[in-house]
Order: sequence, then C-alpha cells, then structure tokens
Amino acid sequence: MKLLENSKLEAISSTLSIHTPVCDIATRVESYSCKMAGDSKKLYKQLRNEPGTSPHDLEILGPSQTQSPTYNSSFLITPPPQILHAHPIARSMSSDDESTIAKTIPRKTLIFLISTLNAAFEPDYEFSSCTSHDFSRETNFELLKTEIDTRFLSSIGDHYRSLSSELWSTVDEEINVKESEIFSYCPDGTSDPFSESGIIWSFNFFFYNRKLRRILYLTCRADSKTSTNEADNDDERLETNNYLTFDDVMD
Repeated sequence: MKLLENSKLEAISSTLSIHTPVCDIATRVESYSCKMAGDSKKLYKQLRNEPGTSPHDLEILGPSQTQSPTYNSSFLITPPPQILHAHPIARSMSSDDESTIAKTIPRKTLIFLISTLNAAFEPDYEFSSCTSHDFSRETNFELLKTEIDTRFLSSIGDHYRSLSSELWSTVDEEINVKESEIFSYCPDGTSDPFSESGIIWSFNFFFYNRKLRRILYLTCRADSKTSTNEADNDDERLETNNYLTFDDVMD
C-alpha cells in the first residue's frame, strides 16, 4: 500500500487535530493506493497463499459498529461485542442474500484493509494477525457520517461546525463515497494504538473504491489530558529517583 500525497487531506487532518482542556484530538484522513509493493506485497502473498484459502473466499465480519446498540454518541465508547468465530463461508452462497453479503468480506479486500493499517502505523504496530471479525461493514453512510459528526461536535463543538462540510466534500472528492464500500476496524483492546491507556474514544473507517483501487482511511482518537498529565508526573518521579546521589540514599 502506498500513501498518496494529497494537500487537502493533509490540511483537514491538521485542522481536526486539536488540543482541548479535556483531551487531545488526533485525526488522520489519508488515501492509499491498493498497488502492492515492498512489505505490503510480501504480506499480501503470505495471506493470499494460506493453505485452504482463496483471495475470493468470503469471510465473516464483526457486527456493524455504527448500527450496534452498544455504539452510541456518549463520551465514552463501549466497544461492540465481537463474533467469536470467523470462518470462510460456502462459496455457493446465493448472490441475492444481501443480509449475508453485508456481513462478509472477500479475503482479498480484507488483506487490503490489514495492509492499510500496517502502512499507516509502521513500524510501531503490526496488524498481520487481524482476522475478519476485527472489521465490520458499514452499509449506512448517513448514519456513519452522523456518528462521526456527533463525536467531533461533542469534543470540539463550534470548531468542527465550520469544518464539517469541508471534511466530507474533501473525502468525497478523493474517494467518491457513492462508489465505495465502507468498513470499520474495532481495536482488539490489547496490542494496537487504540488500546493504549488514556484513550477516551476512537474510530477507524475505510472507504474502499474498487474502480480507483484506492482506500481512504479516516481515523481519530481522543487522549485524556488527565491520563497524559499522570504519565508525565510518573516520568518526572522516575527521573528524580534515578538522579538520587549516594549521600541522598544514605540520608
């Protein structure tokens, strides 16, 4: 996956990354080409060639985050429940079963999503162990848009009101929302950048346009100021202890 330079996306990412009295907001709106190269190409071949699988297999996704009853616009996010087992479904599935399609993802597309996360957070984090149930398909763009708007409004208020239309017009210009499939990623709670202590809320959405062979990645996290200050104080105490002299210890 290759990050595509886009000054408009960079500008909106910067404008929506802001410090508030309660938290620090970090926003990224980035566009990636689905052309594989380097490490992402190696990962693609590795996942594509796993025994008993095909790039065209359909795999079961986790439940929608925006339509889950546990996902709401409160200040704290309660992660939606996860599917316990995710296996490729039968390839003979009827093509008119829209309900089933909405809950599945082609293995090839899943590899694109995982590769996007790897490209976005390398070398600090690695997502190759992710499975299909770590992702969800979001079929209602208006609901997703409302959830994101509400999340920003609850944290930065008027600052976002003046930027909302610019955000969505820039996203649409880059990826053509009507022609895109939308997916979300649910952090695993232990080993990714959205599971660190002090995070109040976060979201991760992918807009995948097959025709353009491109993914737009929209992600944001809010880090608690209280948690950050406590971590700084702990570091200061540790630093002070490290500089104790022999006389200090003897006293």
